Parts: sequence; structure tokens; C-alpha cells
Amino acid sequence: MERQPLVLLVDDEEDLCTLMQMSLSRMGIKTHIAHRLEQAKKRLSENKYDACLTDLNLPDGNGLQLVEWIGQHLPALPVAVLTAYGNMEIAIAALKAGAFDFVSKPINQKHLEQLLQKALNKPIENFQSKEDSLEQKLLIGQSLPIQQLRITLNKIARSQAPVFITGESGTGKEVIANLVHRLSNRNEGPFIAINCGAIPTELMESELFGHKKGSFSGATQDKQGLIQSAHGGSLFLDEIAELPLTMQVKLLRAVQEKRIRPVGSDAEIDVDFRVISASHQDLEALVQQGRFRQDLFFRIHVMDLVLPPLRERGDDIILLAHHFIQKISQEWSIPQKQLTERARNFLLSQYYPGNVRELRNIIERAITLSDEDKIDLPHLQSAPLRYPTVTPLDHQQEASNVFRSDILVSAKKLPDEGLELYLENIEKDILLNALNLTHWNRTLAAKKLGMSFRSLRYRLKKFGLDTDDE
Repeated sequence: MERQPLVLLVDDEEDLCTLMQMSLSRMGIKTHIAHRLEQAKKRLSENKYDACLTDLNLPDGNGLQLVEWIGQHLPALPVAVLTAYGNMEIAIAALKAGAFDFVSKPINQKHLEQLLQKALNKPIENFQSKEDSLEQKLLIGQSLPIQQLRITLNKIARSQAPVFITGESGTGKEVIANLVHRLSNRNEGPFIAINCGAIPTELMESELFGHKKGSFSGATQDKQGLIQSAHGGSLFLDEIAELPLTMQVKLLRAVQEKRIRPVGSDAEIDVDFRVISASHQDLEALVQQGRFRQDLFFRIHVMDLVLPPLRERGDDIILLAHHFIQKISQEWSIPQKQLTERARNFLLSQYYPGNVRELRNIIERAITLSDEDKIDLPHLQSAPLRYPTVTPLDHQQEASNVFRSDILVSAKKLPDEGLELYLENIEKDILLNALNLTHWNRTLAAKKLGMSFRSLRYRLKKFGLDTDDE
């Protein structure tokens, strides 16, 4: 017979403890009660609990002290904190201290049930001890930055706290976000990824929050929003800095209150999701410039994951190159090729402004060009040229010189290619050069080219250049 879950309630309000004990009993959960901090520590030392709920204000201390004590002595035990309604600063402090999650008073019965369901659904066991683990398959590398990233991921997997991922373009932010989800106790729920820079402003509210039939022209039926689609799982907001300020207000409320209101609806919908966000931009700088809300910044910026650029990962470059060779060979059903020593040395010497994504593109091109059973230096050197870094003041003149040179070279190909293909090649070369000059910062590239971000995205999709993070 399966053991009945056991939860410790820590609160000095006896009536609240009794009420919560009755509620949890209806869920099939057995409870012990402690009214003081020292009494809670004693019970935790004497019994094996599946979860702990603690109030912040206790007669002989506070809940944060208990969270820290549990983190030191019982790190695998999920502990949630009861907070006064709207006191988000303390709730965030509790999450940073290691709390699994928090519940606002007065207690919402549905939110409490959802929290305990997640707390009692254990995350995947410590993946550091398993060679063939999910983490080992998705997070390739043995460099110090990657080892540190694994340690941080192991801690984050035990929490419901919002996660903020930062890193250069192409470092694999969506891969890591998916890994956070799959290692957590939400792994059985959906993982919904949204690129905030790819949704047109006029459609953003409907896409995120859904809409009711007839709420606007073209709304011929009810539509479930992407946030509601993440119910029970994780919501990944990539390039969150691209969200308009009006949407930032609505997102903040959804994250804090765990409720959304579809466009055209009078009723709110409860949603249970963990928010994971990412950006290659400096959000703190955007907050100071008034382009990103400070309250939303603090709400999503609880647990940090910093992804190292590929150029700082040493021999991981070769491990990743072998991984891509194996993966592409399987996808194309061709014999696997080997890297020569010259090829390995070349790969280790590159700067990689496009990071892991750029490395995969180089390997894919090299495999295409190689007619042998190996990849050698000429196959790698034929990859698109990466232009040297220039200062912002030099960008415009440098880009102009490169573009003029490229047009002259392309003009020689006109008799062979025809006018339409000739013009497309010019446009594609200009886009690639601008992206290389800005280290694949698409926002800056769009600015240098004198076009909107969405116009650039359209053109990148047209040429198959708008790929997601590897």
C-alpha cells in the first residue's frame, strides 16, 4: 500500500492550522503542526516529511530562517512560505532563499492544492550521478562554466521560482529552458515557448491571453491563449525585452496572481505555470531607460542562469562538433565523417559570434562540401566569412564598404543566375553581413539596416536564417 504523504504545517495561528489540516486531509494528505520555529526544527529532525508549509512570522523567529535551515539540513525537502496578500518583495526573498514556492493569505484553496501537487511530484533524481541522464544528453560539455551550470540547474530543478536566462544569441537559451522544465516536478506538464519579438504587437494580447468569439473583427471562435496552454507546466518567454510596456503590465499580473482574462471576457481564468524567461539584452539597463518595468524585472529575475559564450568553453567546441556531425549524419542517413587535426585546431581558434548555432551551421556546411570520409580545413574555411569586430562608430562605414564589395562580386554572377536570383543573393548577403557585424544582435542589425525588427525577421525567415537557439 502506498504511503500517505506527510506535510508539516508551521504557523502560530491555531485556527488557520486546523482549517488547513482539514483541507489537506480531504486531499489525502496527513499533517503535523508546529507553532514555533524551534518546534518545527525538532519535528523535522524526528520525522520524514514530503513537504513543509511555513508562515513568515513566528513567535521565536521567521519562516525565512526555517527555509535556510531546511536548505542546509534537508535540501531535497520542498518548503513553501505563507505570505500576506500582495507582499511580493518578501515572497521573492523567500524564493531566493530556497523556498519551493509561496501561497498568499487569505489562502486560495485551488492554489494550495496545485502547489502541493507539484511539491509531492518529485523532480527527476540528481542527474549528476547518471551518465546517460537527460541532462548529459542535452547539455554537452565538460568545461568549468558548463559544470557550474549543471550545479545551478540541479538547485533550480527543486524550485517553482521564476528563472531568468541570459546569454548571447545562439548559446542555447531555449534548450536550457526546456531542460529546466524537464528536470523539474512539472515535467509531466506542457512546455510552451514564446518568442516575444516574433508576435506582431496588434496580435500579442490575443496570442498570450486568448480571446472570446466576437471580441474583435476576425474573432470567429473562442481561442485559448499560450499562457493558458502552459497550465500545469512551464511558460518560456524568449526575448522578453521585446514585450511592449502594455503587455508587461498584463504579464506581471498573470505571474503574480496566476490569473488571466482573455480579450472580450468578463471572467478571469486560474492558471498554474512556472515562468522561465530569457534575453540577450541587459534588462537592468532597459529598466533604467524606462523601457522595461522594474516590478516585472524583479518578479521574473529570481533564479539566474548565465549561459557562457562558446568561445569560453574550450574543448567543448570539439565535443559539440562531434555531436553535430553524428546528429546530422543520422538525419541525412550518411556515413559519419571524422574531423582532421587541422580541422579541430581551426574550430578551436574561432570567435563564434553566433555561438552554438553558428558552430552547427559550420559543421552542416562542411559535411555538405566534403566528398570524403573526413572534414578537413578547406571544408571549414569555405563557411561564410565572419567579419572582424568594429566599434559602433565604424559600423555604418564598414557595412557600407562590405555591401559595395559584395554587390560588385555578385554582379559578375548575373549572366549565370538571372536577375531575380541575383537580387535575392545580394539581399541575403547584406543581411548576413549586418548580422555578422553586430554579432547576430538582430535588434541592432535592424537598426543599422534602417528597417523594423519585424521586417528583418520576415526577411530572415524568407531565407531560412531565423533559426531557434540550438
